[in-house]
Amino acid sequence: MSINLLETAVANFVALLNTVDDAQWGAATACEEWDVTALVDHMIGGAQMSSVVLAGGSKEDAAAVLGQVPTTIAERRAAVVATAAAHVEAFRKPGALESIVHHPAMDMPGAQLLGFRIGDYLMHTWDLAHGLGQEVVLDAAGVEFMWDALQPMAAMIGHIGVFGEGPSGNVPETAPLQTRLLDLTGRRP
Repeated sequence: MSINLLETAVANFVALLNTVDDAQWGAATACEEWDVTALVDHMIGGAQMSSVVLAGGSKEDAAAVLGQVPTTIAERRAAVVATAAAHVEAFRKPGALESIVHHPAMDMPGAQLLGFRIGDYLMHTWDLAHGLGQEVVLDAAGVEFMWDALQPMAAMIGHIGVFGEGPSGNVPETAPLQTRLLDLTGRRP
């Protein structure tokens, strides 16, 4: 797994966010009950938590940063970029991928957290675009990475509470991989 996948996913999310007009921050996204502001706050919080646990912080330390989001759109735009850059650098530190981090969800190797962050940026890029009525082609390498990570869990993915209803069963194996991944993660393009 490569930190380059995270960098690409971050860059694509930020590029899409830069196309969002300030008046659209109250618009719905494909994430149930999240508008653009809530989705951005989630991305800021996830990057902040990752930086904390990669620096050796506890799950309580990581959870404490969740409420620390900016209040204006301009501040949020800047925070998305700054927190993403900080957590990419935290993943680059020697030993970061091999160390066990104490994330609020569970203890895990840094490499597993990296996979979660790649997925978060990748999938929420689609959620943001879809909510705004835009088409987006996700990074092919990121899509393949996420498919390989999630497809073995297809039978239970709808039951873990993270990916909506999970796969619909209506997408053929011949469909493009992005379409199959979106369906697998409970997204209905």
